[in-house]
Parts: sequence; structure tokens; C-alpha cells
Amino acid sequence: MFQHSSKLQYSVKVDKPDPQFAMLLQQAIGGVEGEIRVAMQYFFQAMGARGDDRIRDLLMSTAMEELSHIEMLGHAVALNLEGAPVSYQEESARDPIINAILGGANPRHLLSSGLSAMPVNANGVPFDMSHVYATGNLAADMMANVAAESGGRVLASRLYNWTDDKGMKDLLSFLIARDTYHQQQWLAVIEELGGFEKNLPIPNSTPEAHETTEHSYYYLNTLTDKKAPEGRWNTGPSLDGRAAYSTRQQPEPDGQELSLGKARKGSGAQNEQM
Repeated sequence: MFQHSSKLQYSVKVDKPDPQFAMLLQQAIGGVEGEIRVAMQYFFQAMGARGDDRIRDLLMSTAMEELSHIEMLGHAVALNLEGAPVSYQEESARDPIINAILGGANPRHLLSSGLSAMPVNANGVPFDMSHVYATGNLAADMMANVAAESGGRVLASRLYNWTDDKGMKDLLSFLIARDTYHQQQWLAVIEELGGFEKNLPIPNSTPEAHETTEHSYYYLNTLTDKKAPEGRWNTGPSLDGRAAYSTRQQPEPDGQELSLGKARKGSGAQNEQM
């Protein structure tokens, strides 16, 4: 059972409506970096979270917060569309060439939603759930969540830099702050589970006998004209504490040469292939 308040999580104000910025805000709603993505990701992770029930509760509460962010951004889109042209005549009277296709605004904000937000990205492409990652493995899911929050914070920072509207900057500063916490929230779950050394490699339940461990800890340099870049990734002990990192410079391939042989009869291939 879900409950909600009639009030927004944080105040949303627009000083000067901007239909073009409304289109850009759609990326924060229905883009791969957006709030629909993280809300659904945390929701489905919660439904499959086995083990520590505290983490399930954490995921579900955060999913509900992200729904609140969708509501806030949707309201911001609607406010930015206030005063947008509602007819061809109204717009073309101001600019004979329709201000470079409605001045960069998304015409579907009028045609499909009546000057309100939609579950689409900045290009008008609907969010299709293909970037919702819920594996049933808590460590893998937490790593995916850190990446999602990082991309969301990058997007919010870019939107903040784009606009001069004081109200929009205030909203985006709030979203940036929440992304700051959520990144660290998911990393803190990894720490609660024992940290990287205990959780890597993911899944840590895979028997070592199932892994060709001689290939587990070297960096493979495929550059033919340069030595491998050196860094923490190929020097020192591995993050899981099981080995030391190393580098293989311009290695020779160990596999066989590819050949599929003749095509099968009845496969639709040419006679010369059989």
C-alpha cells in the first residue's frame, strides 16, 4: 500500500516560463538518467531483495522519493509551458518561420499533453524500462544504483548550468543534493555488507573452481604502439584481496582461428557455401 501527500517534497517555482527548458527537463523525467528510471529500478530491486529486510525497506523508500521527484519535475515542466503558443496562428504571428520549429520547444507538449509533462526524454522518446537494472544480487544492484545516481547528478548539474531562472536553479540544487546522498547511500550499503573486499568479485558466491583464476587479475594491453597505462588498476593488491594486479603487454591470442565450415542444406545459403 502506498500513501502520498498533496504537497510536493520541495517547493517548485518558475520565475519566467521557458518552453525550451521544459523540453530539456523532460530528460530528467524520462531520460536514461531520469527519475522514472531510478524509481522503477529501486522499486523492482526492492521486490526482489532477499536477505536483509532493512535494505528492501531502504530501496522501497527511495523509490517512493524518486516518484516525488517525478512529480516535482512534472510540475516544473507545466510551469515552464505557461504562456506557450497554443495555435499555429499565435506562433506564426510572432515569427513567420514558426521560430525555427516552435522555437525549439517540443510540439507534443501541446499536441499530446496539453502543455504538461510526459513520460518521455528531451527528444520526445518514451521511456521503455530497458535501463531498469534489478538483478536480485544486492551488491550488483547497489553498484548499478551508484552509476544511476551519478548520471542523474551529472544531468542535474548540466541543467542547472543551462538555466538562469532562479526558481529552476533552486529546484535543481535540491535534486543535486539528493543525488549526493543517494550515491553515498548505495555505497554505504556495500560497506554495510562488508565492503568491497568482502563483496568482490560479484557475485561472491561463485565457486573459485568455476573460474580460470590465472586470467582474473591482469590488465590486457591491446595497444600495439604504446605500453599499458599504469595505475591502481594494474599495480598492487586486488580490491578483493585475493591476488595482485599485473599487466600483459601486447599478448598473443590463445584461441583458435575462426571457421564455421560449410553451410547446412536447407539453410537458405548459396550452393557455393555448402
